[in-house]
Amino acid sequence: MDIDYSLLTEVPGSLASSEQIQRMVTRYRFARDYCRGKDVLEVACGSGQGLGPLAESARKVVGGDYMENLLRRAQSHFGSRIPLIRLDAQTLPFRRGTFDVVILYEAIYYLEEPARFVSECKRILRPGGYVLICQPNKSLPDFHPSPHSFRYFTPPELAEMLTPIGARTYFFGDAPVDYTSLKSKVLSFVKKTIVRMNLMPRTLKGRERLKRMIYGELLPIPPEIGADRFSYSTPQPIAADQPDRQYRVLFAVSEVEGR
Repeated sequence: MDIDYSLLTEVPGSLASSEQIQRMVTRYRFARDYCRGKDVLEVACGSGQGLGPLAESARKVVGGDYMENLLRRAQSHFGSRIPLIRLDAQTLPFRRGTFDVVILYEAIYYLEEPARFVSECKRILRPGGYVLICQPNKSLPDFHPSPHSFRYFTPPELAEMLTPIGARTYFFGDAPVDYTSLKSKVLSFVKKTIVRMNLMPRTLKGRERLKRMIYGELLPIPPEIGADRFSYSTPQPIAADQPDRQYRVLFAVSEVEGR
């Protein structure tokens, strides 16, 4: 039976903490410089909150997702402004050398065969193109995997898997962990307790009440993630040869050989 990933996906109108929205803003601000003047594909684009910001700098943006209901939500907002297509990340329906940048944010852990996605990226990317991947940091003590996920990666593990792309992979960290503040310690303890007692809701909707108790006021996620209400802190370079325990979010940028 197919999994309804829309129940695990941030969609417009759903409620999120300011920190959660800030991380969404950072993801697409980070991608902007790699996409400037390029042909870009976002795989697992969901309902498309990041497509508008990408289109501001890219020459062309295409959004793709496995879930038709998420694509319909994106279509209702963008109309004909951004092409949208249903796809499987492990079998991309594009010709060789179609794009300059492929983005896969917060989704690689849902792929049963992520190496097939890497192979497809190499095929559809032009020489000198980029693959951008973002995922939570599984090495933190309060990490909790998403339902239906297969595997999360440390930087060395992801670097090894991305080797077929052809060139070096660079890693960056966002949302630094504060191990010293009382608030951070309490939040980490609460999260670990909820996970240990198997009380973590399995959908984002189910987690809204929990987030409100922990973070207070929640904000509706907009149909396009703009940075007007949020500052931007550039993700920082981190080591590729060891697990990271300083940041909650990890980025990988792999360049296709032949630039």
